[in-house]
Amino acid sequence: MSFIARSAFRQAARAAAVAAPARSFSALARSAAISHVPRAAAFKAASSQTRTIKTINFGGTEETVYERSDYPPAKLQETFKNDTLAVLGYGPQGRGQALNLRDNKLNVIIGCRKGASWDKAVSEGWVPGKDLFEINEACDKGTVIMNLLSDAAQSKLWSEIKPYLTKGKTLYFSHGFSVVYADDTGVIPPKDIDVVLVAPKGSGTTVRNLFLEGRGINGSVAVYQDYSGKAMERAVALGVGVGTGYLYETTFKKEVFSDLYGERGVLMGAIQGLFVAQYEVLRAKGHSPSEAFNETVEEATQSLYPLIGANGMDWMYANCSTTAQRGALDWWKKFHDASRPVFEELYASVEDGTETRRSLTKNSASNYRSELEKELAEIADHEMWRTGIAVRKLRPENQK
Repeated sequence: MSFIARSAFRQAARAAAVAAPARSFSALARSAAISHVPRAAAFKAASSQTRTIKTINFGGTEETVYERSDYPPAKLQETFKNDTLAVLGYGPQGRGQALNLRDNKLNVIIGCRKGASWDKAVSEGWVPGKDLFEINEACDKGTVIMNLLSDAAQSKLWSEIKPYLTKGKTLYFSHGFSVVYADDTGVIPPKDIDVVLVAPKGSGTTVRNLFLEGRGINGSVAVYQDYSGKAMERAVALGVGVGTGYLYETTFKKEVFSDLYGERGVLMGAIQGLFVAQYEVLRAKGHSPSEAFNETVEEATQSLYPLIGANGMDWMYANCSTTAQRGALDWWKKFHDASRPVFEELYASVEDGTETRRSLTKNSASNYRSELEKELAEIADHEMWRTGIAVRKLRPENQK
């Protein structure tokens, strides 16, 4: 472990040993000042996720936040007592949300095509003819159609789904893609239904795992069309039902713009590019694969990123060695200035629909799967990630 990691962990250990009220950096107090709630009470409430406050100050901006405690299981069951929630698709997101809805004892059914997803659903207790159906039959039975198919499939199958969206039903998405880019997807909902969005901020696997841990992921909620007059209330309830711990308001357009932008940026695209660039320079300068990987990926993901997630980057800077601190302070603005134009270009590509059209074209192609495997193999076959396989085996928790 490098000096920066050792120093950070020592500081974290010392901070943990001090009584909570004496800490100068509470994660909750630093990042979101909660209205009308004392700091100690707020910290305890946040830890248990039973807060009932509604307005939070995020860096100087007041926002409304909906929380899981507003919709306990009994209230969820009462809200949807006359509904059948039809989850379309049993990929990662569909699976995670459907299983959480089932565990919350709501009337949920699955609609998917026969094949690997169907077989997976059967293996996890969904019964054909009872709560597992072909897509059109699930749409017919559902009062809330939860369209969690892939973006390309949503466009391709829209003509089959739309006839079942009869007056008074609810159409649910977890991504604003299809509706916002209707000119490209053809997805234009009927006017006499509610159209809502709940977007958990994580993969379907994470949505499920955090629910099982009793935690809950954060998510965004939006209403595109409020025919019933109760669309937001029902959307928030659905968000809690699928496993979120709290929800913040957005719009379909803002959700899809930020999502497409983020996953191409620091969530996936940019981070892969930065990892590879740093690793390759280290290797070119004579560092071994293990050293290059540990200094690039392992220390970041196993040591620093979790601490940043818990306490913030300012805390990390304040709690590392002076040498590491000086270097980070001197270099972060250079990386910012170099990457800002790329991020501007990326957002413009999202905003003008270029990214949408490329996704629809590539992901609908007949050779999509084979081409995808080639692109993924290019990443997997890079020395950095092959080195990672060996490094991960050395972690104590992976020793047998």
